[in-house]
Amino acid sequence: MKIAGASTAKEAYWRLYEVNDRLNCVVTAVEPAKEGIPIALKDNISTKGILTTACCRLLGDYIPVYDAHIVDKLDKAGFVCVAKANMDELSMGGTNFSSASGPCLNAYDPKRISGGSSGGSAVFVASGVVPVAIGTDTGDSIRRPASFNGVIGVKPTYGRISRYGVIPYASSLDHVGYFTTNVKDAAYMLEVLAGRDDRDMTSSFAEVPSYSKLLDSDVRGKKILVLKNVTDAIENKELLRLFWNIIDDLKKRGAQVSKVTFDDRLMRAIFPVYYVIANAEAASNHADLNGISYGKRIDGADHRDLMMKTRTAGFGPWIKKRLIIGSYALFEENQERIFRRAQKIRRLIVDEVISKLKDADALIAPTVPYIAPRIDEIDVNEVADEHLPADNHLIIANFAGLPSMSLPMGFVDGMPVGISVTANVFAEQQMFDIAKAIEEYTGLEDLTVEDRL
Repeated sequence: MKIAGASTAKEAYWRLYEVNDRLNCVVTAVEPAKEGIPIALKDNISTKGILTTACCRLLGDYIPVYDAHIVDKLDKAGFVCVAKANMDELSMGGTNFSSASGPCLNAYDPKRISGGSSGGSAVFVASGVVPVAIGTDTGDSIRRPASFNGVIGVKPTYGRISRYGVIPYASSLDHVGYFTTNVKDAAYMLEVLAGRDDRDMTSSFAEVPSYSKLLDSDVRGKKILVLKNVTDAIENKELLRLFWNIIDDLKKRGAQVSKVTFDDRLMRAIFPVYYVIANAEAASNHADLNGISYGKRIDGADHRDLMMKTRTAGFGPWIKKRLIIGSYALFEENQERIFRRAQKIRRLIVDEVISKLKDADALIAPTVPYIAPRIDEIDVNEVADEHLPADNHLIIANFAGLPSMSLPMGFVDGMPVGISVTANVFAEQQMFDIAKAIEEYTGLEDLTVEDRL
C-alpha cells in the first residue's frame, strides 16, 4: 500500500534538520542505509545500535542491543527509521517540556507547546517530514499532541500492538500507537503493527483484520454517543461550533446520535486516580534506574549514596515528583488507603464506560477543550472545572483498554483542534469507519503545516 505524502527516506533525513532547527523534534537523526518509507520513532522505542534515551539524562548514553518488536515489523513492511523523536522524559508529561533534550515546539506555532508525551512524533508528521511516526499513549500522550498539531493519532486496544522493547511508564495503561495524516493510512498502520508477540504476554491473540481494505464511511444506523460531561464543560464557542457541525453531518448521514452523561463524581476522579496508578507503576518500573543495574552512574560513598546521587542528577524535577508520589502510594502502610482505592475507583470508571458503550458503536467528544497553549501558559490549573471533565476524559480509554483516536476537526484562531472517537475493545474497524466519515466532512485529509501556509 502507498502511504500518503511519503518521500524517500534520504529526502526525509535531510529535511528533518531544517525542521529540527525550528521545532526541536529530533533526539537522534538516523541516516538511512536503504530506501523505504521514512518513519520517526518515539525515543522510548528500543533500536539496536541506535541511541535510545527516553529523553532522560540517566539514559543519555544507552544504546540497545536489540530492536523492539514493532521495529522488526516496520522493517518487514518497508519502513525506514530516519529519527528518534523528542518526548517528555520517560513519557511522563503532557507538554514535552520535561525532555532532557529540551522542549519540542508546536508545528503550527513555535510559541506554543507540541503536547506530550509523544510531541516529537506528532510534529514530525504535522511538518510533513515523515508520513507516519510511532508514539506511546499512557493517558492521552498520542491523542493530545495529535489535536494540538492537526494530525491523526491512534491508540488501539490494549494488547493490540506488542510493547516488547518499549521503555515503559505504567504497564497497565501503556499503549503503542502512531500518527498519520489520513484515516486510510491509520487503518493500514494497524495492520502493519498489530498481532501476537510471545515476548509480550499482554499482547493479544485476536486476528488482525484488513482494516484499510474494509474501510467504509457509511454510518447509517451507527449508534454514536456524545460525552455531554465534556461538551458542557468547554467554554470555547468556536471549538464547540466545529464539533456540533460534525455531529449534524453524522446525523444527516444516518447515524443515530445521542448524548450521554457519566457520573460526575467518577469524571472528577479520573485525573487523581490516573496520577496515583500511573506513578505507582512508574516507580516500580524504573526502580532499576539507579546507577548500579542500569543507566549512568555517579559515584558515592556507598551503594545508597551512589543511588541517591545518580537518581538526583539523572531525573528531571517533574519526574522526581511523580516517582515520589508513586513510591508513597506503594508504601505498605499506604497501599490499601491510596493505591488499592485508586484501583477500585478505576474499576468503577471502566464499568461506567463499558455499560454506556454496550449498545453503541462509539463515544465521541472534542479531543482537548482548547488549542495548544502558549509556552508561557503551560501551568494549567488541573483542578479547574473545565479541565477536570474536558481535559482528562481521554484517560478513560487507557483505564479500559479501549481503542481511541483523534483526528483534525478544524481550526480555531489559526490553530488545529481535534475530535476523539472511542470504540469498544477490538472494534477498531468501527472506529476507523466513523473517523473516515468525519474526515470526508472536514476535508482535512493529508493535512500538514505546508498546506496552511
